Amino acid sequence: MDRDPSVDTDDFAALPGEDATHPGELGSAAEGRAFSGRAMLVEQGRHRFFSTVLPSDVLAHACVVEPRNENPIDGFQRLLDERRARAIAKYIDSGFGTVPGAIVLSAQTRAHLRFDRDSGELTFRADPRAFLIIDGQHRVFGFRLAKKAVSAPVVIYNRLTRAQECRLFMDINTKQKPVPGELLLDIRRLSEVESKTDALLHDVFDMFFQREDSALNGFLSPAEKRKGMISRVTFNAALRSIRKAFEGAPATDVYNVFNAYLLACRRGLGLHDLDAQIANPILFKALTLLFVNVAERVADRHGGQYTITNFEEVMIPFFRRLKKSDLPRAGLTASTLHEHYAKALSAGFLIKQWLFA
Repeated sequence: MDRDPSVDTDDFAALPGEDATHPGELGSAAEGRAFSGRAMLVEQGRHRFFSTVLPSDVLAHACVVEPRNENPIDGFQRLLDERRARAIAKYIDSGFGTVPGAIVLSAQTRAHLRFDRDSGELTFRADPRAFLIIDGQHRVFGFRLAKKAVSAPVVIYNRLTRAQECRLFMDINTKQKPVPGELLLDIRRLSEVESKTDALLHDVFDMFFQREDSALNGFLSPAEKRKGMISRVTFNAALRSIRKAFEGAPATDVYNVFNAYLLACRRGLGLHDLDAQIANPILFKALTLLFVNVAERVADRHGGQYTITNFEEVMIPFFRRLKKSDLPRAGLTASTLHEHYAKALSAGFLIKQWLFA
C-alpha cells in the first residue's frame, strides 16, 4: 500500500470547495480562504514544526494572542504595547525595515493545517483565529498596523495541547538571553541612528574609559555589565538625568567639568576609605544628580571655574559630615539618596559656609 504523503490528516481535513491561494496571489479579500506555500518539516527530538515564509498581511489576519478572546483585535490591544507595535509598523512602512526573526505559532483546529511531504506544500485556512502566537506578538501586531506587507519567517507547531503551548511560551521567554543593552548602544552608533544626546554620552563615556586622567579609570566596562564596574548603560542613564546641564556643550567640555567633579567625589569618598564605591551604581547615580547642586555653588563662588580644587571646596566638608553608612545608604534609590544628599549639602553650606563667609 502506498504511503500517504500528507501529514496530520486526522485533525486537519482538506478544505472542500476552495482553491488554495499562493503567496503571490493573496490579498486582504482572501481572509478565510485556503492558503498554500512551501515549507520544511523540522524534527528536534520529540518535537516537529514547520519552517516557512508567509506574507505579513496573512499573519496579521490569521493570528491571535490569546485563545479565549472572541475578538482577536481586542486581544492585541488589551495585552500588548500599542506604541511598540506602531513603531514596528512605522519601521516597515519606511521601506528600510527588516524583521528577520521567526514568528512562532501554534496551529489551532480551525486552521485545517495540512502538509504534503512530496510537494513540500503547507496548506491552511486563513481564518482570523487560525494560529496562536507563541513568540512575536508585537511584530504581528505591527504587521496589522502597517500599510505595507513584507515576507516574514515563521515557525509553526501543530497539535500542541494548551499545556504544551504554555510550556513552549515559558521556555522561549525565560531561556532566551536578551541582547545586552551595552551591545545595543554600540550597534546604534554603528547603524548611524544615534540621537544627539546618545552620541554625546557615547563620546563622553569613551573619554572616561580611555583617558589616563579619568576619575573612572579602571571602573568602567563598555561592553558588558560587571560587578564593581560602571557599564555604559548605567553611565548613560546617570548622565541622561542631568543632560540639560550640558546642553549645547561639546563632549570635551562635558568630560573636563564632570571629571573634575568626580575626582573631588573620589577624594571625599576616600575620607571614609570608600574610594572604590564610586562604581556603586546607586551611589554613582545619586552623586551624578547632586552634580547640578554642587556646580551651582562652584559657579556662584568662582565664576564658573570648574576646577578640581573648587569642587573639593564644596564637596570635602560635605563628605566629612556624612556617615559611612550613607555611602550609599542601604535600601534607598538613587533619587531618594540624592534628596538626602541635597538637604545635607544645603544645610551645611548655604548657612555655615556661604552666607557667613
